[in-house]
Amino acid sequence: MNCDELVEVVTDFLDDALDAATRRRFTEHLEECDGCDAYVGQLRTTVGLTGMLREDDLRPDMRDRLLAAFRDWKADTPPR
Repeated sequence: MNCDELVEVVTDFLDDALDAATRRRFTEHLEECDGCDAYVGQLRTTVGLTGMLREDDLRPDMRDRLLAAFRDWKADTPPR
C-alpha cells in the first residue's frame, strides 16, 4: 500500500471496517512510513477531541461555518 491508497481507506481503518488483507497492508505501511503514521495519529486525536464537543461549545457563527464547509465538501466529492 502506498500513501495515496492509505489516505483513501483511513476512515475505514479508524472505523474498523477494513477486510483482513487490507488492514494488514495498512498496518504494514504505517510501520514503514513515519508520515502516514503521524497522519493517522493526528486523525485519531482529532476524532477523539471532536467527539467530546457539545453543540453549545461552538459559537453559532462557527457552527454555521463548519456546517457550510462540510456541505460544500460533500457536494464537491464524487460518489464512489
